[in-house]
Amino acid sequence: MAMSAPRRRRAGWPRSLTAGLVAVCISATGASAAGDIGGATMGFAWALPFAGMLLSIALGPILFPHFWEHNYGKFAAFWAVLVLVPLVLLRGFDPALGALIHTAALEYIPFIILLFALFTIAGGILIMGNLDGTPATNTILLAIGTLMASFVGTTGASIIMIRPVLRANDDRRFNVHVVIFFIFLVSNIGGSLTPLGDPPLFLGFLRGVDFFWTTTHLLPETALAVAILLALFYALDTYFFRKEENYPPLRDPTPDRAIKLYGKVNFVLLGGVIAAILMSASWKPGVVFDIHGVKVELQNVVRDVVLLGLAGLSLVLTPKQVRAGNEFTWGPIKEVAKLFAGIFVCIIPVLAMLQAGRNGAFSGLVALVSNPDGSNNTVAYFWLTGILSSFLDNAPTYLVFFELAGGDPRTLMTTGALTLAAISAGAVFMGANTYIGNAPNFMVYAIAKDRKVKMPSFFGYMLWSGAILIPLFLLQTVVFFR
Repeated sequence: MAMSAPRRRRAGWPRSLTAGLVAVCISATGASAAGDIGGATMGFAWALPFAGMLLSIALGPILFPHFWEHNYGKFAAFWAVLVLVPLVLLRGFDPALGALIHTAALEYIPFIILLFALFTIAGGILIMGNLDGTPATNTILLAIGTLMASFVGTTGASIIMIRPVLRANDDRRFNVHVVIFFIFLVSNIGGSLTPLGDPPLFLGFLRGVDFFWTTTHLLPETALAVAILLALFYALDTYFFRKEENYPPLRDPTPDRAIKLYGKVNFVLLGGVIAAILMSASWKPGVVFDIHGVKVELQNVVRDVVLLGLAGLSLVLTPKQVRAGNEFTWGPIKEVAKLFAGIFVCIIPVLAMLQAGRNGAFSGLVALVSNPDGSNNTVAYFWLTGILSSFLDNAPTYLVFFELAGGDPRTLMTTGALTLAAISAGAVFMGANTYIGNAPNFMVYAIAKDRKVKMPSFFGYMLWSGAILIPLFLLQTVVFFR
């Protein structure tokens, strides 16, 4: 998903439309219990707004970037309305409201609060100084960023590390490959070991997947991918580094100087984020708030309040100069919040249809990811999740296949562990296949291009990812998912 600069205009529903929707809601009669929208009786038409939402996100920044930049919120609202109005009219007010509250209270709000906290805290960590971009130095920087991604998120790690990496290589003629491997490792694969690392994994955590499940079950897949990519990068960077000896040296716009770290207090706050999430997974006081039939547990409310508090502390304790050094703005998180609001609304009927399994409209997709004996086809789960995550946002893609696999976290973590690992790896790893597969990809591309790095086009990047990543994923298929 592309991230753009802050905007002054706010996207929202027209008042007349909102008033009309409210009137319809009041007059509608509940056809079933709150939140039960009858997924088994829904046809493919209910999935069209979801498809439209994802295609808008994928193509809007490419086909009409300026218009998209100023109107992406309106796109999200439009597709959301195309779901909510039919839900109210055809399923009744109570089921529609229950489904909306369930999505908002249990998924969207915790999801956005975590992203906001990580974005705010990571944006307060600044690395200044400069190193000489030798193959060894570059490999170490990529390794640090890759490790960091699982604890501060792929977006956070990208924000912190991309500028030091660019400064280290701004006197090299051949530096495009450095940014490309940065996207592979730091902006994607590095975020696979905890729910903090990448949004799809946090959605899995919200659905009941244990915090350290991915740490143990994706460690072999991640270690193999990282080891191969770092080794390949070192070899490729060494080749280009030696090739530069045939050219006159370029003037270094940022001469080497000692590395200094600013905003260190934010590392303590990041520890608080991890502690808050672990607390919500282990502390079970048994206090539940009922909101229109939706059960909201106390520990999750406390977690979200703590995360907001930690973000607030970061804003207070971090000097403004530090955030200025990171070119920190609220634009990216505003964009993510608005677009994901649309995604989470549009996915409501899709998830209901998937929960119907073989009795629903997606029975063909169920058959596609199933073996003849009815068991899950892990290869299909890995590649279908991955292919869709390459061109659509990987978070909703993860949710779709999570539900398709049964949606029961206890079963998926045990007897279905290989299936869940395939879904998780596909969503996180293959987000690296395109610029639009994961949110940080386009951000890194934009920053590098602004620093005069001659980044490849959309399809040029896919030539890189196709040549390097697809063989890697085929190897992982043979080793882990057959």
